[in-house]
Formats: sequence, C-alpha cells, structure tokens
Amino acid sequence: MLRKLDNALARMAEKVTVVDPVFRLSISLIFIIGGLGHFFAHQHMLGRMHLSPWRSHVEIIGNPSVLLWLSGAIFIAAGITLALGYMTRISAAALFLTLVPITVAVHVAPGHTGPLFKNVAILGSLIYLFVRGPGRWALDHQLQPFNTRRDR
Repeated sequence: MLRKLDNALARMAEKVTVVDPVFRLSISLIFIIGGLGHFFAHQHMLGRMHLSPWRSHVEIIGNPSVLLWLSGAIFIAAGITLALGYMTRISAAALFLTLVPITVAVHVAPGHTGPLFKNVAILGSLIYLFVRGPGRWALDHQLQPFNTRRDR
C-alpha cells in the first residue's frame, strides 16, 4: 500500500516544474538575509563570535570584524546569483566554503546542536546544487550556447 502511494506521489512530482527555482530561492534566502545581518547586526554577531570557544583560532585567520564584512558580502552576492541560477556551481561552492568556517567557529560549541545541524543541512543542500547544477528556470541556461546546455 505504501509503495503504491509512493509511486503515485512520484508521478505527481514529475509534473511539478517549479521545484528547482523554489529550492534555489529557499536556500539562497538564508544567505541573503543572513548576509544582511552581517552588516546591520554587525556588533551583535561580533558578540556571538567573542563567546565562541574558537575565537582565538578565528583571530589567527584575520580580524573578526573584517571577516564578518567579507562573509556578509559573499553571502549576499552568491545568494542572489544562486537564487537566479546564475553561475550556480560557483555560487554554491563560494557559499559552502564560507559557511564551513563560520559553522565551526560559531556552532561547534556546547549547546549549539540545533544551529550546528541546521548548517549541516544547508551545507548538504549546497553540495546537491553544486553536483546537480541549477535545474530548470535558471539564467545559466539562458546564457549558454544551445548545444552546451545542461541541467534541464
């Protein structure tokens, strides 16, 4: 019975064509809104970093304030391009490489298991987009020559 239901749902899901842009948009909004927070709630986020057990390691990499501005800019820019399906793999890679150290620096701490695993799920989504590409309704398809189009 469950197999029949699953097969019926699979046939119905095949007809849905907007899932790719909805998926890209839902993931990218996390970064766009979060990136804006890096600018508009800068002091609050620096305060969270100062509470991190990894603070001294972050300071070895660079000034936490500068790193916060830089990561915010990457989140906003790559979040927008990801939402549009433009340079999707580069956007997903940039977001992934920016999110990993943030996750380690802020969320690998006692009592942060919820935010930690939220970020793990987001990282999994970025891996999926990197491997699969933009899917349907993406600017990547509009800007490539017809014979090299993928991910349709």
